[in-house]
Amino acid sequence: MKIQVYNLGRDMSDGDLRRLFSPYGLVNSAEVMRDKLNGRSKCNGVIEMPVETEARQAITSLDQMMMDGKKISVSELRLPPNW
Repeated sequence: MKIQVYNLGRDMSDGDLRRLFSPYGLVNSAEVMRDKLNGRSKCNGVIEMPVETEARQAITSLDQMMMDGKKISVSELRLPPNW
């Protein structure tokens, strides 16, 4: 299952994002989205977890959590049908 995270701190790295989600289960990938021109964080990320129950537990536990003085938003990544 793919998970989207919004409102991350500017200094969050891919490794930090992986460490945030790994207590809930196996993380296949974790990527902080970056601006292609300057490499700065866009303050959002995408995580992929192969076990749906673990992914749902991570979403439930981490959504609305305070990090670096900001409340993060965590939800299932839903792509349009023809993506």
